[in-house]
Amino acid sequence: MRLSSVSRVVAFSGLLLGLSLMPARAAAQSGDKVLAPADVQKMLPEGQRLWYKGQAAPAQLRNSGGVKFADGSYVLATLVDTSGYSSDVQAKYQAYFITEGALKIGGHDLPAGIYGVGFIGDNKFVVTDVGAHDVFTVDSANDDNLKRPRPLQVTANDGGGFRLYAGRRYVTFSK
Repeated sequence: MRLSSVSRVVAFSGLLLGLSLMPARAAAQSGDKVLAPADVQKMLPEGQRLWYKGQAAPAQLRNSGGVKFADGSYVLATLVDTSGYSSDVQAKYQAYFITEGALKIGGHDLPAGIYGVGFIGDNKFVVTDVGAHDVFTVDSANDDNLKRPRPLQVTANDGGGFRLYAGRRYVTFSK
């Protein structure tokens, strides 16, 4: 009888040790939540004008999404009406991208901040600072299996992390 209670304690201790050795990333992702446009609208009120390269343009909050991470930090993305910008800026600035914590996008580190992002030719995704200076460019992919693509959306990625879509084109990002 005494041996069986020792066995249970050893088994329980082994289980606790195994759980404590799980990567923090795997544990944290279990509490991550994809945000719908309605969630983003609560944080960026309708009619919000977003500053980029010396001008303010209205956000298209119906075309937005994001993530609330388990640690309480957010990533928000919303399309922007760039009709007042020059054609060279419009070519690479399609969405406002806000991250409260460091991210990985296509193998590149992106510190917390506010950025302009866009899907450009040759299946590329460009990240710029709010002064329209390139931060980095990565490859984007096309998802032909996506049902009902939207102008902009964020979804969970099957391999971990998340996908930022513009139509069927996407990039993956993670903490």
